[in-house]
Amino acid sequence: MVSLFSIFKVFAKIGGFTIGGGYAMIPIIQDELDKRGWISETEFQDIVALCQSAPGILAVNMSIFAGYRLRGVKGSIVACIGTILPPFISILLIAMLFTTYADNPVVIRIFSGIRPVVISLIAVPMIKMARRNNKTWWAWAISAISLVLVAFVNVSPIYILMVIIVLAVAFTMWKERRRAPGNE
Repeated sequence: MVSLFSIFKVFAKIGGFTIGGGYAMIPIIQDELDKRGWISETEFQDIVALCQSAPGILAVNMSIFAGYRLRGVKGSIVACIGTILPPFISILLIAMLFTTYADNPVVIRIFSGIRPVVISLIAVPMIKMARRNNKTWWAWAISAISLVLVAFVNVSPIYILMVIIVLAVAFTMWKERRRAPGNE
């Protein structure tokens, strides 16, 4: 059984050293949980899917689900605190110091240098998930079209999801009618 202190330590490390929020944390959480053998790759994919569909902050949701998987309610609380506490303290310190040094060229360059890292930390898990889950040409086409619509045409992802749901239901109904007895 995994100790509560181990869970806290792992999630505090993740929370303390990940810049960019939930999506940037995905590969780090996966790596930490995988190298310890705490959660399988399939379980991790299920956790990511659940966390994306649940309301709230992705990183917190992931820590809650993973902690619960490891040690129940106590594990989820400890993992959540471990994830939240280091960034909370960091943001508090930055807020106290940033007002004094906001116009400092060194601080501006530091934040400019962090941006590309955050983008790559977000892009890598998305590419890995696309490779793992897009098994057919049409799944790749949907992913590519959605990317273009959201990134370059500024279409809301909600509209894309609504269209995909309607198309999936229509396609399923059409397929079921073709399979119905008397249509063969």
